[in-house]
Amino acid sequence: MPDKNLSINGLKAAVFDWDNTLAESRSTLVYAINQILPQYGLEDWETVKSKRDNNLSFKDNFPRIFGDKAEEAYEKYKKIYLQNVGRMITAFPKTHEVLSFFKQRQIAVMVMSNKDRVLLNYELPLLFKPEIFDNVVCGHEAKEDKPFGGHLTWTVKDILRADEITPATVWVIGDSPQDSACALNAGARPIRIGKSIWGDEEQQSADICFFDSFVDFYQSLLLSNPK
Repeated sequence: MPDKNLSINGLKAAVFDWDNTLAESRSTLVYAINQILPQYGLEDWETVKSKRDNNLSFKDNFPRIFGDKAEEAYEKYKKIYLQNVGRMITAFPKTHEVLSFFKQRQIAVMVMSNKDRVLLNYELPLLFKPEIFDNVVCGHEAKEDKPFGGHLTWTVKDILRADEITPATVWVIGDSPQDSACALNAGARPIRIGKSIWGDEEQQSADICFFDSFVDFYQSLLLSNPK
């Protein structure tokens, strides 16, 4: 069984994925992309998503789906996304409490996402006070994106050197195999919440701490770290 002892002794940074981890944004993504696909003679997202490379961001998969029309299609998608995300996006239960748990204990709270900076900058303040995050890193801002470990070393570089990243000093909390792989590649502790936004699941692993929801994660934090 994976180790669910979540002692924060020595923890310096809690690094969160954004989409389908802190934010329920999949509904907006699917709504927006399904407005665009028919314009290019393509089927709906549930069919087309099989063309994805699981190690690329949503945006970076556009050439695989739209070919030489990828840039044009992405601009159309982005416009529709921004028009609708405000009425559709929500935070998952207990995300605010988990973030506050870390901040109250002087642990840095960060976001590490492969997402387009324009989209994340727009939607983050819809759910959270931006100042709660000590750093926010988006796609193409580090030398390499998740699942590569370099995305994490870049995210925490202001507080830890790469050789200081350990399972005790840095946790990566996300919903996908890419999040877990990034953590392991950099030497951090991977924590998985719920199921991947893309449905690309891997087998349970003793290296990864799995939780069904932020509610369960929060309760485990409290039990592992009594005042």
